[in-house]
Amino acid sequence: MKKIVLAAIAVLTFGWANAQEQTAKGKWLIEANTGFGAGVGSTSFGLASSDGETQWNIGAEGGYFVADNLAVKVGLGYGDEGHDSSTFAYKLGAKYYVANKFPLEVSYNGVSYKGADENPSYLGLQGGYAWFVGKNVSVEPGVRYNVSLNDDYYKSAFQFNIGFALHF
Repeated sequence: MKKIVLAAIAVLTFGWANAQEQTAKGKWLIEANTGFGAGVGSTSFGLASSDGETQWNIGAEGGYFVADNLAVKVGLGYGDEGHDSSTFAYKLGAKYYVANKFPLEVSYNGVSYKGADENPSYLGLQGGYAWFVGKNVSVEPGVRYNVSLNDDYYKSAFQFNIGFALHF
């Protein structure tokens, strides 16, 4: 029993130390997300089809750790929503890793719809868990709430994301 407890402590310590190294000041982050829930135009990957129309989105985000556990991020995305409607999305934000395992993000998201009179913008709030599956790879499921900054045209929305991040 003593060996099992010591082995578990060693594994947990190694995992914590590995995560701490990957979120240190001066490191880089490249992230791709999948988004489920209300679509608000995003920097995530997505594919859907309804009524004979296929909608898709592709995007990525990158960040730089300006301090231990704190990354400044930017993201870009492009999508086709069918019916001759395309979107260009952009994101600027900050991501902080609490205890090296719980990422919290605040970001400004903007979307440009082709031919739209008013384009939406959102303040995004996100929380999740970072599972470091390797030295430079983490899987980060999370929940995001996008607060609409122009409610006259677009509504606030919840999303569930699964992120895949590379840490350098």
